[in-house]
Amino acid sequence: MPYSAGDLLDVRVERIVPRGYGIAFVEGLTVLVALAAPGDELTVRLADVKKRLAFAEIISVNVPSPQRQTPPCQYFGECGGCDFQQLKYEAQLEAKVAIIRDSLHRIGKINYEGEMPIIPSPPLEYRSRVRWQVDGASRKFGYFKRGSHEIVDVQQCPKITPELNRTLAELRSAVDRESSDHIEISAVSGDSDISIASSQADEPAKAVTWDSGTDTYTYSAQTFFQANKCLIPQLIESAVGGAQGGIAFDLYSGVGLFTLPLARAFDKVIAVEEHPFSSRMCGENLKNADLENAVTVTRSVQRFLADNRTRDVDLVILDPPRAGTEKGVIKMIAELSPRAISYVSCDPSILARDLRELIDGGYRIDSLTALDLFPQTHHVETVARLSR
Repeated sequence: MPYSAGDLLDVRVERIVPRGYGIAFVEGLTVLVALAAPGDELTVRLADVKKRLAFAEIISVNVPSPQRQTPPCQYFGECGGCDFQQLKYEAQLEAKVAIIRDSLHRIGKINYEGEMPIIPSPPLEYRSRVRWQVDGASRKFGYFKRGSHEIVDVQQCPKITPELNRTLAELRSAVDRESSDHIEISAVSGDSDISIASSQADEPAKAVTWDSGTDTYTYSAQTFFQANKCLIPQLIESAVGGAQGGIAFDLYSGVGLFTLPLARAFDKVIAVEEHPFSSRMCGENLKNADLENAVTVTRSVQRFLADNRTRDVDLVILDPPRAGTEKGVIKMIAELSPRAISYVSCDPSILARDLRELIDGGYRIDSLTALDLFPQTHHVETVARLSR
């Protein structure tokens, strides 16, 4: 039976799959439905049909799933910042574990039968780093609309911290008094202050600090730092806990989130970060912690590994950006043959691909831990610990 964009279909959602879609099946067609819940009975409109696969939008929820809830945000469905608010929190956690396992099996051809605990987060008011879009001509201030570059005008976001919501209100008032072109504003909160960077600003963003209870980190809106500080202690424990030895590489080290605890457990640590602001702040954080056995290298990980002459490495930890590692990096890590690898990933599909290559290179997965650093979205952090 031929299908076309615009067709209306009645479907039942079976489960949530990677990228957060609900998957449903009709005769001759697999349908991926945005903002669905497992068990939903829906009427959907096909938006894009590619042979036997289609993407669809919900027209009506005819029989809601027991896992469905009323979204806590008035902008949900229009704003592109969240795609899981329709799911009760326990259902979000279950879906994320299933997404990781699906990626391992389908992409990595990995049949991991071990336990995969997921560490929950406060589901709202957790996010301490944000990126806002501003259109001065229309006075719109908020986030991109789902699937477009139109701006949804947002008065308040239940996902971000109260401090950032206050900053949102203040900046909205300031923008209302002046006309300008499109602006992108990044903001991040520390313990007592907010760092702001604008696409129109010439001056560097000011630094803020955050005390984890063990270490104090300095960073800014122009550097990367985990957006959910509620789970940082658990993230560090999942990635570094119990590791010790002679030499450790911290690849994509950022401002040193893992570098500092590594420096307390290893004789020597090399932190590699291409972004100059982040690399400099990593050095400052090490200095402030009186840790002299770690060095920072401001270079791409690909270039560092290609030029590296260090051998007998005990641990390589890598925490690449969402786009993943550069070409050849995983192969070079396997050839370096460290005794252990700790891979921190925010994209299960890329993680599955890279784990396949590491397994083929002689490594085994010792543990997989999921952390819900991104409640109300399909994104999930995963820590894979491997040994040779």
